[in-house]
Amino acid sequence: MADLGDAKAALHHYLQATREDLIWKLDGLSEREARLPRTATGNNLLGVLKHCLNVEAGYFGPTFGREFPTPEELVPMQAFEEDPQADWYAREDETKDGLIDLYRRVGVFADQTIEQLPLDAPGRVPWWPGGQAVTLQRIIVHVTCDLARHAGHADIMREQHDTAIGLRRENTNIPHDYDWPAYVTKLTKLADRFG
Repeated sequence: MADLGDAKAALHHYLQATREDLIWKLDGLSEREARLPRTATGNNLLGVLKHCLNVEAGYFGPTFGREFPTPEELVPMQAFEEDPQADWYAREDETKDGLIDLYRRVGVFADQTIEQLPLDAPGRVPWWPGGQAVTLQRIIVHVTCDLARHAGHADIMREQHDTAIGLRRENTNIPHDYDWPAYVTKLTKLADRFG
């Protein structure tokens, strides 16, 4: 376990944990189930994962003068001119297992950036207005917040699919043997009082 008393180790730990939690939300899903749109705007579990792996590759790569070893596996910036949602779905030639593998390799790449640089290492985000100057610390926080937001999306989409819920695989942080239908009925009756 990381020394969570050390700021860099703590930030890195939470980024890695959020990454793994997001990958976990795809466990046991078929290719179709992972790709199936679950919201009115087409959000799907595999698309969320693909977006997040591209986010990490970008922020921990070009921002700090590094390039992912196989950039052809990532969504290129010019793809967004044709399709602004290019990183939010898996193409026909991409698979769930392939994208999970790619995300794990992107994670190793991002971890190397974090391990090699101090928190105050300067970087520049090429796609932010004016190529805004940043530090590694700011990017770790920025990316962790972004991933946590999308892991929350994945939590809800997975729960809607098959009620698989929980904080993480080893600690769901959810009461066991809880009467969820009764709980939902209770909350619905409470909400209806304000209707």
